[in-house]
Amino acid sequence: MLSSDTLIRNASVLDGSGTAPELLDVALCDGRIYEIGSSLACSAATIVDAEGMALAPGFIDVHTHDDISVVRAPAMPAKLSQGVTTVIVGNCGISAAPVKLRGEPPDPMSLLGARDDFCYPTFASYVAAIRAARPAVNVGALVGHTALRNNHMDRLDRTATEAEIERMRAQLGEALDGGALGLSSGLAYLSANAATTEEVLALARPLASAGAVYATHMRSETEAILDAMSEAFEIGRLSHVPVIVSHLKCAGIDNWGRSGEVLQALETAQSTQQIGCDCYPYAAGSSTLDLRQVDERVRITITWSTPHQEIAGQSLAQIAAEWNVTQLEAARRLQPAGAIYHSISEDDMRRILAHPATMIGSDGLPNDPRPHPRLWGTFPRVLGRYSREERLFSLPEAVHKMTAMPAQRFGLADRGLIRKGYCADLVLFDPEKIIDTATFTHPISPAEGIAGVWVNGVLSYTAQGATGNRAGRFLARGKTTWVQ
Repeated sequence: MLSSDTLIRNASVLDGSGTAPELLDVALCDGRIYEIGSSLACSAATIVDAEGMALAPGFIDVHTHDDISVVRAPAMPAKLSQGVTTVIVGNCGISAAPVKLRGEPPDPMSLLGARDDFCYPTFASYVAAIRAARPAVNVGALVGHTALRNNHMDRLDRTATEAEIERMRAQLGEALDGGALGLSSGLAYLSANAATTEEVLALARPLASAGAVYATHMRSETEAILDAMSEAFEIGRLSHVPVIVSHLKCAGIDNWGRSGEVLQALETAQSTQQIGCDCYPYAAGSSTLDLRQVDERVRITITWSTPHQEIAGQSLAQIAAEWNVTQLEAARRLQPAGAIYHSISEDDMRRILAHPATMIGSDGLPNDPRPHPRLWGTFPRVLGRYSREERLFSLPEAVHKMTAMPAQRFGLADRGLIRKGYCADLVLFDPEKIIDTATFTHPISPAEGIAGVWVNGVLSYTAQGATGNRAGRFLARGKTTWVQ
């Protein structure tokens, strides 16, 4: 008879591949999946009766800004409570490492933390901090283009010189040698908008030999989105590197209804390149308060403001009315600040979310005092609302978008599938009850329907809450197996 640490019996196993579920037993031992089968003859220290429950690989949140949280707040309740076992940090061109500040962190690096939080001048020092903190979830890390610019340029409102690019390339190379997953950019932000395509391409070229990826918050998500997509795809094509378009959306009321042509552009590029994207399941985004995005037709909620801390949670329209000024002037007075922009069409979001190229990423901001509900609700919302209730895609397809697809694209070895010998990152949930409870009014609220979460074989979360066990690891880049 086999002997294991944990035996999960009678689970409806969604293995991550997108195929139909199968009723199976799964045995865990020494942090890995030891055996899978029907009615396993196996003894175990812990036996879990999973009848009526679905068992899936742990969810991989491909788009996070948890860079500093995984070290400073390693319990990670917002992620564990959703069934997330791995987070990808360093998105949108901003990363905690490698960073050396000369003053306050530039926008939008300030989303990650305060000046004192940026204490990782090398990628290796950040990896060491993750290992020392032992967060409750695994961590894979991209290197931010804006972070590199911050390290080597005296100001960010210009393109980099050849010498500066060479220094950035050297620092990126050190990070890739240390296991970084790739490079990210945030070209829409003023801290990187002056960078030319050639500057980004020069940094992307070393990614190919490393087997790394390029993830981009594109130069535009509004009227010029097709041009921005062309730039992203050109960078990938000329550098021979897979491209992941971050939080793909048609932002701004004037841009609504364009998801069809946007997805057609993506599919056309896919015929000759490795192209993918991620999306969050909400018709609203969140970032710093950007004067360029103030549109009186769009509901904007202020999540924080340095000069006016008392207004968190109020709408920009309400604040402007109270101050008897325009919304643009009110926004100017509130800066620096954070905001939620209800500037996305639900129909466009649904179309992008359902596309076969789309992975799931929360894009949550853990430092916001009143965060967007996506921080706590993204994954159960996809499973409960968009798969079970609205049938936008099947449950196996939804799980595939959260597990095997991201593991293969980012090169996360032995994860994302329920396979013998794979790492035991697992989530047990009730497919009839799983749902998000976080709302824009009450955004900090755990999901319903999560019965158990194992990270590297360690039970880390149950229906009663976190167990207090933290078994996350830093995940170095493995071999990518691209899936279109």
